[in-house]
Amino acid sequence: MVPTTITLHNTGNPLSPAANERGWLTNPANPRQASFHIVVDEREAIECIPLSENAWHAGDGSGSKSGNRTSIGVEICESGNYAKTLDNAVKLVAGMLKDRGWGVDRLRRHWDWSKKICPRLMYDDGKWTGWIDFKNRVNAELKGADNVKLDSEKVNVIVNGKKIKDGKLENGVTYVPLRAVGDALGATIGFDNKTKTATLDMKV
Repeated sequence: MVPTTITLHNTGNPLSPAANERGWLTNPANPRQASFHIVVDEREAIECIPLSENAWHAGDGSGSKSGNRTSIGVEICESGNYAKTLDNAVKLVAGMLKDRGWGVDRLRRHWDWSKKICPRLMYDDGKWTGWIDFKNRVNAELKGADNVKLDSEKVNVIVNGKKIKDGKLENGVTYVPLRAVGDALGATIGFDNKTKTATLDMKV
């Protein structure tokens, strides 16, 4: 395979870390022919199949332009600390894009190939806010926007008594991920890529 895109998935198993997902591929009791190239969790990323070989992850057959024939499949585990797993996935994918001279336009969802609701934890009832956020984070990583400045300080952030993801203090201003605040408030987060507008809507 000569890959042209990277396709993201969720494993669909909230109990299984990366090592178990890797083991599932070669388990004699596994009757499925599905496969993937890389699996990532809160601790590690494991390459299971060489990136120059096809994997059967896109659900769109074996045509020459199918995801199965042209895309690197990356499974994001749902077990453990999912926020940390997403952090790792962002860094992994950004590194893969950078190595190839690609941008986030090369990222695909399983959904893009066969309309399966996957990555399911990014679906958000069809709004795909998690997917938009993931792509934005990867893009920021590519551009170095997430690099902490030397004069910044880590800030503990508490919303309604709940500790959320650390913020950072720069020049007297505290910066906090909007999604972390929204999740703590039970709000819906949205992002319009065309207008570069972020929204936070509280549930009534």
